[in-house]
Amino acid sequence: MKIEISDNKKWQLSLTIKMALLAILGLMLLIPLEMIKLLIKERQQNSEKVKKEIAFQWAGKQNICGPVLNIPVKVYPDEKETEPYKTVFHLMPELLAINGGIATEKRHRSIYKAVVYTADIDLSGEFNIPGLNTGERSDILWNDSYITLGISDNRGIRGNISILVDSAAVEAMPGLKDTDVISSGITFPVILQEEVKNISFSVRLKISGSEGLSFSPAGKKTKVNLRSPWSSPGFNGSFLPVSRTIDEKGFNAEWLVTDLNRNFPQVWNGNAFDPLSDSFGVDFVMVVDHYQKSLRSARYGILFIALTFLALIFAELSLHEKLHIFHYLLVSLALVLFFSLLNALSEHIGFNPAYLVSASATVIMISFFIRTLIRNYRTVLFISGLLVILYSFMFILLTLDDYAYLAGNTGLFILLAITMRLSVKLRLFNTDPGID
Repeated sequence: MKIEISDNKKWQLSLTIKMALLAILGLMLLIPLEMIKLLIKERQQNSEKVKKEIAFQWAGKQNICGPVLNIPVKVYPDEKETEPYKTVFHLMPELLAINGGIATEKRHRSIYKAVVYTADIDLSGEFNIPGLNTGERSDILWNDSYITLGISDNRGIRGNISILVDSAAVEAMPGLKDTDVISSGITFPVILQEEVKNISFSVRLKISGSEGLSFSPAGKKTKVNLRSPWSSPGFNGSFLPVSRTIDEKGFNAEWLVTDLNRNFPQVWNGNAFDPLSDSFGVDFVMVVDHYQKSLRSARYGILFIALTFLALIFAELSLHEKLHIFHYLLVSLALVLFFSLLNALSEHIGFNPAYLVSASATVIMISFFIRTLIRNYRTVLFISGLLVILYSFMFILLTLDDYAYLAGNTGLFILLAITMRLSVKLRLFNTDPGID
């Protein structure tokens, strides 16, 4: 028996097959989209590598700890057969005030750049020397005392450094006499008098670094004030500023930390504590990382392709036009190429101009291509307008932070509602022209 298929069923069958093929095509296009994401990540890794190379040549992220007063003690154990040994008491300042002005600049290598800085830092305060008791017979070696200042990367030190100890200037010596408290820095030899219990100090430090600057809350009361023309600071570490102002002229921030806030005491001997674990400070953040934004935009690639396919299918159904599956492939490749073009341009001219150029070029190219296939100007304008709305919507999502997720879901909900309404008007499976 011969089964005849009506023209309407043939049309429905061909539409179903085309939509299935488009779905498969969309899934296949995930491969080039993923390749573009990998390429963006690779370029981002290259950028980070160059930043580290610039930091290594200039100086790395700096962490300042101290000053710390170190008093050696010779201990004579009660056991007669045990030899005398030395231990060192480490005294934190009673009061530590730090004031710093930080000048920043961008260093370039090829198309990549990193932030470096030079800081003028004044440290002042005083030590209160308590009674030092080891629990055994001992001699305090006052003449062998020394002050250490922790600097995480000594290559950043600019010029000579001297400390004023009760108005007496003491020149710095390279390296550390011990690494119980800090692992890198400089040493100031001082001679103490047993009867002196309060010692004031002040030191001026000029230091260079990159990425960030942080401090350890060495003082029983630590006050830090930093100012810089850098307008996008990122405050980090164990403590945030108690007050701060940030505008286009730069930032000014102030911290106040007491000994109750930290996890180490005022005095100890040996290496029982690590003051660096409670450090705090500021990072000099690049305002916009175009690699991150390019990567985020590429995640919307399949959504762009799906919505553009949907618009073209509606155009076919409403105008009774026929578009070959190859035409859909060319349009989708243009959409995929946008993300690669965006990343390439943003490395040279910045993300926002690159986005405008890439989006405009893509919309114009697809619009002219659709115009050669469909003679209806209104349909071409509709598809072009849809692409403009999509690119504008994605740009808004990329500029939002806190509300990006909410805005994205709201926009998709509205697009789905419009699509539902348009699909009802087409009445895909209604063959009775009398039904409205």
